[in-house]
Amino acid sequence: MCAAITVVGLGTGDADQLTLGVWKTLQSAKRLFVRTERHPMMAMLRDHGIAYTSFDSVYESHESFPDVYDAIATKLVAWAAESGDIVYAVPGHPMVAEATVRLLRERCPDAGVELAIMGGESFLDQTFLRFGFDPIEGFQLLDAHDLPSSLLQPKLHTVIGQVYDTFTASDVKLSLMEVYPDDYEVVVGHALGVSGEERIVRVPLYELDRLEGYGNLSLIWLPQTEADSVRNRTFARLHEIVGILRSPEGCPWDREQTHQSIRKNLIEETYEVLETIDDDDPLAMQEELGDLLLQIMLHSQMEEETGTFTVYDVINGLNEKLLFRHPHVFGDQAAGNADEALRNWDQMKAEEKRRKGINPDERSALDGVPRDLPALMKAYKLQKKAAKVGFDWDKLEDVLAKVEEELAELKQAVAGEEPHERQMSELGDLLFAVVNAARFVKADPEEALAMTNRKFIRRFRHIEEQLRIRGKSFDQTDLLEMEQWWQEAKTLD
Repeated sequence: MCAAITVVGLGTGDADQLTLGVWKTLQSAKRLFVRTERHPMMAMLRDHGIAYTSFDSVYESHESFPDVYDAIATKLVAWAAESGDIVYAVPGHPMVAEATVRLLRERCPDAGVELAIMGGESFLDQTFLRFGFDPIEGFQLLDAHDLPSSLLQPKLHTVIGQVYDTFTASDVKLSLMEVYPDDYEVVVGHALGVSGEERIVRVPLYELDRLEGYGNLSLIWLPQTEADSVRNRTFARLHEIVGILRSPEGCPWDREQTHQSIRKNLIEETYEVLETIDDDDPLAMQEELGDLLLQIMLHSQMEEETGTFTVYDVINGLNEKLLFRHPHVFGDQAAGNADEALRNWDQMKAEEKRRKGINPDERSALDGVPRDLPALMKAYKLQKKAAKVGFDWDKLEDVLAKVEEELAELKQAVAGEEPHERQMSELGDLLFAVVNAARFVKADPEEALAMTNRKFIRRFRHIEEQLRIRGKSFDQTDLLEMEQWWQEAKTLD
C-alpha cells in the first residue's frame, strides 16, 4: 500500500469555477479531509453526499495559527502512513497562502509519503478581477499575521490576505500607518466572487479595524501609488531624491560638491544633533537627524557615481557587523550585563581584524582612535585604551596629585615667561591630567565641559538681562557689578 496525500484546491467558493479534475477527485476520495468547514463549497459536498472530516476542532485546541498548521500537517502525514491514499482539500489554491501545504511539502519526502497537488482557483484570481488591476504592473501578496512595515512598497499593488478578524485588521492598520497616511484609502474585500456574499468596502486607513464582517474570505488591497505623501516615508525615495540632486538634471550646487567640500558639514550636523539631545527636544532632534542622514547619503552617492559602493553596501556592512559583534544576541554566546556584552564586542572586533589578515597582537593598543576627534574626546579614548592594558593610575588621589603637579609646571612656565610653545605644552599636560581625573570620577570630560558651557551661557545671559532691565550696556558697568549678577545667577541654577 502506497502512502499518498492528494491536495486539492476548493477555489474561492464559486462552484462554477471548480475544476473538473478537482471535482472528480473529491467524488472518488476514499477518505477526505478539509482544513475548514467554513467555506462556501462545503454545501455542495454535503448536497452530493460526499463525506469529509474537518480540522476546525484543531483551531479551537491551539493558541496560535502556526501550532494549528503544524498539528494538521502532523495528523495528515500519520493518517496517510496508516491508511494509504487520502485527499486533503483547502480553500483557494493549495500553493497560495496555504501554510499546511508548505509543511506537507517539507515533511512528506522524509516520511515516505507521496504528495500530489491539484490547483484550484486562488483568491488572487478574483482579486485581480474584482479590483481591476494587472499584477504585472507590480504586485506583492503579504500575510496579515506577519506584516512588518519594512515589507511595504507603495509603488506596488499590495494585497494582504488572511485578515480573519478585527484584531488582525487592527494589527495590519498599525503596520500600514508606519508608511501610509492615516487617511489613505484602502479597499477591503469579503468573499470575492462568491454570489450573494461578496462585499467590497473602501475606507480611510484609520477606520480599517472599525469595520465588521472580517472572516476566512477577507483581504485588504492597497493600490499602487506615486503620491509623495506615501513615498516620502520610504528609504528608497530618499536614495532616489539624492541621486536626482547629483544628476546632470539636478541641483548645480549639489553636483559640484566633493567629499572634501562638505566634510565640515558632517561635523556641524553631528553637533547640531547633539544639541537637540542636550535640549531634550524630540522635534528638533527629528529634523537634525535627517540633516545628518543627508550627509551620509551624499557621501554614499558620490561613491556610487564612481562605482565603488552604494548606500546599500553601507547598510549591508553595518548589518553584518552588528550581527557578528553581538554573538550574545544572534549567536550562542551569553552576556549577563553590559560589561560582558562589551567584552564580546571587543573579542569579535579583534576576530574581524584577523579575518582581514590583520594581527591584533601586532597593532598598538592605541589603534582605533579616530585621528580627527576633538582633542578632549581623543584624550579620553586614548587613556581608556591605555588603561585596558594596565597603563593607568591606581587611585583618584594619585591623579589629583598629578593635576596639581601639572598646574604648578604651567604656573612656572608662565611666571618664567618661557616661550609660548612651552606654555602651551604645559597647558596641554594639565588638560590631559584633568581628563584622567574625569575617568576616575566616571565622567565623560566632553559632556562635563559641555554642561559647564551651558551653565556659563545661562549665567552670562542673566547678567545681560539684568543690565537690560536697568537700561545699561557693558560699557556702562564694571566687573564688580557683573560679578554680583553672576553670583545671583548661581543661586538660580
